[in-house]
Amino acid sequence: MTCYFIGIIILLISIISLFMPVFSILLGNGNIVKILEFSPVFGQVNFVIDPLSAFFMLIILIMGAISMVYAKGYLKPYIEKGKSINSHIFFFVLLILSMLTVVTCQNAFMFLICWEIMSLSSFFLVIFENENKEILKAGIQYLVFMHISMLFIMAAFIILSIKSGSYDFQSFAVVLQNNPGLSNIVFLLAFVGFGIKAGFVPFHNWLPSAHPAAPSHVSAVMSGVMIKTGIYGILRMLALIQTPSKIMCYTVLIISAITFLYGILYAIGQNDIKKMLAYSSIENIGIIGAGIGIGMLGLCHNNFNIAFIGFAGGILHILNHSIFKELLFFGAGNIYTKTHTRNMELLGGLAKYMPQSAGLFLIGAVAICGLPPFNGFVSEILIYYGMLKGLAIGNFVNFIILMFAFSSLAFVGTMAILCFTKAYSTIFLGTPRSEINAKEECSLSMILPMRVLAIFIVAIGVFPEIIFNKILLKPVLSLINIEHQIKVFHPAEPLLMAVSACTTAFIIFLLIFILLKSKLAKGKITLQNTWGCGYNKPNNRMQYTGSSYASPFLSMLKPLFKKVFDIKKPKNLFPNEGHFKLKIEDIEEAYILHPVLKFDEWFLSKFEKLQNGNLQTYIKYGLIFLAFAIIGSVLL
Repeated sequence: MTCYFIGIIILLISIISLFMPVFSILLGNGNIVKILEFSPVFGQVNFVIDPLSAFFMLIILIMGAISMVYAKGYLKPYIEKGKSINSHIFFFVLLILSMLTVVTCQNAFMFLICWEIMSLSSFFLVIFENENKEILKAGIQYLVFMHISMLFIMAAFIILSIKSGSYDFQSFAVVLQNNPGLSNIVFLLAFVGFGIKAGFVPFHNWLPSAHPAAPSHVSAVMSGVMIKTGIYGILRMLALIQTPSKIMCYTVLIISAITFLYGILYAIGQNDIKKMLAYSSIENIGIIGAGIGIGMLGLCHNNFNIAFIGFAGGILHILNHSIFKELLFFGAGNIYTKTHTRNMELLGGLAKYMPQSAGLFLIGAVAICGLPPFNGFVSEILIYYGMLKGLAIGNFVNFIILMFAFSSLAFVGTMAILCFTKAYSTIFLGTPRSEINAKEECSLSMILPMRVLAIFIVAIGVFPEIIFNKILLKPVLSLINIEHQIKVFHPAEPLLMAVSACTTAFIIFLLIFILLKSKLAKGKITLQNTWGCGYNKPNNRMQYTGSSYASPFLSMLKPLFKKVFDIKKPKNLFPNEGHFKLKIEDIEEAYILHPVLKFDEWFLSKFEKLQNGNLQTYIKYGLIFLAFAIIGSVLL
């Protein structure tokens, strides 16, 4: 555990040294600029902490530290089995530090290096249990997607560096603001590159594989924090452009709407709890993107109110998602630690043995469904409000896209409730569906981080205007490029104050109701068996499974899924054994990625003879290549 404590010390030093400067910048006390001189290749590298960077740094520091505390309890069984965690802790700390450099670096060359360090360190964290071939496969898939992401980002930076003659982001801003046509191309390239990291559809396929493969504290950081670096990249590019075109706005809005619909649909169909949470992250990235799209639409039409409300909702949801998604992944980690399975269909009744995990998971589930009085409700209602405000822009195409996004988001809210009632009831309620079941609660080091996150969820839900004014106001204003400061009210202030008043009143009413009920309730409460339709010997199979709970809804959307059945039919009237299993496959993977990969495998197999292991043959290949290179250079 020595390496673990060294990692904790490094994170503590980072928090102590950076927290006050970061918070000072969020309060509006200027920027911090650190200029470093590197080799002639890099040139001058600026590391800048401005309000946008400071906001992301705050999330990285706090969520990284909380995950590090949780890791102590989660990794304990692995240590007891003799598995070394030294390299794991090293890469975990490296991931946190690399994310901090990504959100502060203002030099394209150095940014790409920091981005690559972040991708490689997270890859090694994903394959922590690399003796498992499926986990290794998921890690390699993740690494491939990250390098595809890198290619698109690099292409955008190459175009800008050629045009500007520099790697500095401020020189990029001059090029982008003076060339509207070029800015569309560069933004599209950057959006694809950063969108792969964030998990926008159709670039999402690595998330449902990598998140279940990684340890839960790593999944929590990757989902709650790391994928937000993709959002940071999009926002940074947008800050350089300042005034986006209609094409950019509509592209972001449409892809975001498709993303949150796609994500929640597939989350409902999952039986693996971490895979369900991964698809839910895709959904929430879509919601964040919708807020950003509304903000971009406001900038495009020079409407301050719409821009402010849209960015306010999107940025607040970045913070909210990082909190409740970490809480939910920690809950999934608690379940896996005590049951050694992620399959919800094998669980049930865990609330009796893990009451704290059950209660805290419930808080996260209510928050992610966007229900009051928790934080998810606040950011989502801001995004709804921004969409309604956006309808005032007199444009038919704008009206159609916003109505599609608004109705889709409302539909997603209903589906999110279905998804998480299925998960919670299947895992924590009812009776155990198999012998795989927990018998005790997790250690304090795993429960305490969840309690802290639950407090954050309630605090933002009850006091959103205070949190917004202290942490989010300056990042939002930096995106709108407002020179003057807002002294009294901003466009989101009345709504946030109304939400705060309503949630406070609701909590007070609830507390009074509970108090009166406890005082007025008299008599002894007796428990009786549920009526069993004339059958008085119920068993654990006489209850809903997660699949049966979601089946009526999913059956209405058959074309959107590829269903894989595993059926063993009974062979006589009194069978000893039989089973029915249903797996929902991602249609993009089933009908696009898998055929492409199979073709690629077939095509490359035709060249297997070239790799014969003969050194002389390889020398011959080298000479042939050298000859072609010389001929080509002479001709050119």
